[in-house]
Amino acid sequence: MSGLAINPRGVQFKPDTDIPNLGGKTIFVTGGTGGIGKATILSLAKHKPGHIVFTGRNARRADEVINEARKTSPGVLVTFLECDLSSFQSVESAAKRFLAHFDILDILFANAGIMAVPPGLTKDGYEVQFGTNHMGHALLLKYLLPLMAKTADIGRDVRLVTTSSSAFQGASGIAYDTIKTPQNGFFGHWRRYMQSKLANTLYSQKIAELYPDIMSCSIQPGAVATDIGGTHLGMLDKVFIAINTRGKTLTPDEGAYNMCWVATTKRENLTNGAYYEPVGWPGNMTEISQDEAARNQLWEWTQKELEKYKI
Repeated sequence: MSGLAINPRGVQFKPDTDIPNLGGKTIFVTGGTGGIGKATILSLAKHKPGHIVFTGRNARRADEVINEARKTSPGVLVTFLECDLSSFQSVESAAKRFLAHFDILDILFANAGIMAVPPGLTKDGYEVQFGTNHMGHALLLKYLLPLMAKTADIGRDVRLVTTSSSAFQGASGIAYDTIKTPQNGFFGHWRRYMQSKLANTLYSQKIAELYPDIMSCSIQPGAVATDIGGTHLGMLDKVFIAINTRGKTLTPDEGAYNMCWVATTKRENLTNGAYYEPVGWPGNMTEISQDEAARNQLWEWTQKELEKYKI
């Protein structure tokens, strides 16, 4: 990841030279076995962090990430935790394993996600995109936010970087009354994705409000050529994506620029709770995405859903 971020609106960002020394930092990345998660790990590993922990569902691909990190950044400590965000049991297990071995957490990338998948439910009965993109991360955060807060209390620069998407701008709200159904309907796979990304953005803002010592920002990585769309996207979906991205497709390395910038730029360059587009540009917000009542409703509803999980 040695290129230069190209965006006339944003900051110029060269990861290899602009990311500072990360000595001693503990970093956690969800969805690190491919795409922008993997690119973020490989980029940050070059700057001597104390330890990078990442999650995913594919142990073979995880081994490939670890081996690549060791080749490009000898001596870096990189550990894989198997975790399926569509399963609360899996998320709880991964979180408890992390907490058993680490007493600080400086940077958490809530990055993993799925996009425009066919209708379905998670193992715990939520619409699958909302359940994976929001609820899985929400449970992980329930376990890890107290540790992040303790890390901030001892004077460390603690940050939460949530991968959202400009797709949230198409969501009018969250359909709580049907959130435990597949939410079928016309254009449903994209409406469900937009809803989940709105949840990511709202939740990031609420965490900034409740934990002011934790810098919590959501980001749009850009239109990145990864396998997040899988093989389920049809021709109309691909045309829809092409129209909305205007052909400006980024590589995974380029897609990780904005994540790495938010995680490592000087703290005074950031506004807590903000949403950033590539690179370092305050993104366009909608009325619902800035609504205090919507933030509070999502937080309270989510906490009630997760109340049986004890730290």
